[in-house]
Amino acid sequence: MKTTWKLLSLLFVALLTFSACSKDDDPSDNDFFRGTYKGTTSYANTNGDDDVSSGQGAVTVTKVGDTYNFAFDRKIPNINGIKMEKGDNNKIFFNSDAQGSITINQDDLVILYHTDGKTWSANCKR
Repeated sequence: MKTTWKLLSLLFVALLTFSACSKDDDPSDNDFFRGTYKGTTSYANTNGDDDVSSGQGAVTVTKVGDTYNFAFDRKIPNINGIKMEKGDNNKIFFNSDAQGSITINQDDLVILYHTDGKTWSANCKR
């Protein structure tokens, strides 16, 4: 668990250092955020033993309307049905039962998402 928190802390710091898209590049308006991003991914589940340690992986981003789906490889469960409202620029914030953020632009994808004892992380580039 300590390793998970260390990883999450490092990813949070990395999240803060990434530059944002211009104000005109709002993911709720554009489809160019769709595609496959490759880099470091991980998954931790406090309710089971299906953890996937940090390693090289890929995340495929799809969008239908204002809803994003994030399909992971390496047997990491997908994150589906994430809604983004106009004006959030390149950050996605969640409802009260989830914590973290997803930052996306045409070159970078950074995920730190926690809900129901499960934590996904990704630090990827296209």
